Amino acid sequence: MRVLGMISGTSHDGIDVAICDFTSRGGELAVTVEHVGSTGYAASLRSELVAALPPAAVSLGDVTRLDTLIGQAFADAAAAALAAHRARGGGPVDAICSHGQTVYHWVDEGRALGTLQLGQPAWIVERTGLPVVSDVRAADLAAGGQGAPLVCLLDQLVLAPLVSASPGPVAALNLGGIANLTVCRPGADPYAFDIGPANALVDAVVAADPSTQATFDEGGALGAAGSVVPGLLDVLLAEPYYRQDPPKSTGKELFHLEYVRDAIIRWGGRASLPDLVATLAELTAQTVADAVLSSGVSRVLASGGGVRNPVLLQSIQDALDDATDGAVEVGTTADVGLDPDCKEAIAFALIGWCTLHGLPGNVPSCTGASGPRVLGRLSPSPSGLLPLGQADPPTSIVMVDGAPR
Repeated sequence: MRVLGMISGTSHDGIDVAICDFTSRGGELAVTVEHVGSTGYAASLRSELVAALPPAAVSLGDVTRLDTLIGQAFADAAAAALAAHRARGGGPVDAICSHGQTVYHWVDEGRALGTLQLGQPAWIVERTGLPVVSDVRAADLAAGGQGAPLVCLLDQLVLAPLVSASPGPVAALNLGGIANLTVCRPGADPYAFDIGPANALVDAVVAADPSTQATFDEGGALGAAGSVVPGLLDVLLAEPYYRQDPPKSTGKELFHLEYVRDAIIRWGGRASLPDLVATLAELTAQTVADAVLSSGVSRVLASGGGVRNPVLLQSIQDALDDATDGAVEVGTTADVGLDPDCKEAIAFALIGWCTLHGLPGNVPSCTGASGPRVLGRLSPSPSGLLPLGQADPPTSIVMVDGAPR
């Protein structure tokens, strides 16, 4: 079965896609990634989306408009991916799993109470003629989970061979807008949690600064030109979220531009843009290092947009080296055959495959849900529902050498 996975993450800069061919072999699931791509949001849509994110006040009209426009953008991205796949001789795609765009993740006193992803799936169905799995976080949340991280399903399967050969835990680190960690342990259930901001705060201050037309710190150049401001870093590290026990989740409802501005006021000083970016990157490095150290892992495989920032990756490695004398190795998921730029799109293709086979897509020990749940809702194709297949729950995953295009 081929499934097209789609997501726009908390950096809300565009839509990542992956077409994956899944073959179940008893407990092993073979995955061939046949196409990957990324489509940026139109500037006007991204501006509307950013303007609607917390702490902004929005109307139901704003939400309705964004639901349609984001759905149409996802439909365009899916159609383009399918066309490119067919042009290269790819086989027929059976279904799509669309995560959509998170605009609000409601957490109160550590408990996730609601989550909202926009991108009306009917537009994708109409454009592609394929059934679409969507709204994948709600079932886990209704079962008492955080609804996040969901990528831990893929993480635990990909890391299974490493865990079986390791005397201790190994971990997958995602560096998107928000950083999250999946810790896989020999002889024990995995656990996962959102660490805090990865790119979210850096992106926010770069995009808001009138001296630059950028929306992120490309290659870490701005941060490399600045110096960490210790007093401001201390204020940022005092955030109570970091001391909550997992499972836990967060998002831009907490970590946004006004959060940084408030921290600067409480610090009582001024910082140049390079110094501010350097400080926020160091915040990510220290909170990630603390999370990794508390898990006792010796190897970390990173993915997400943050892996394209060598300054950030080196800062994380330096923080770990300072604490462990080099005992913790930081690599990327490319080390296990998984493209770090499109891991989340692959993960949602996997979740879609699970849903279409009646299999759970959450990992309760990671999200805190009361039990496994089949995730999402299915929007049928114009010709009717896709017949559901049968498969055994996978215990490991094999990334088959393919040629992502």
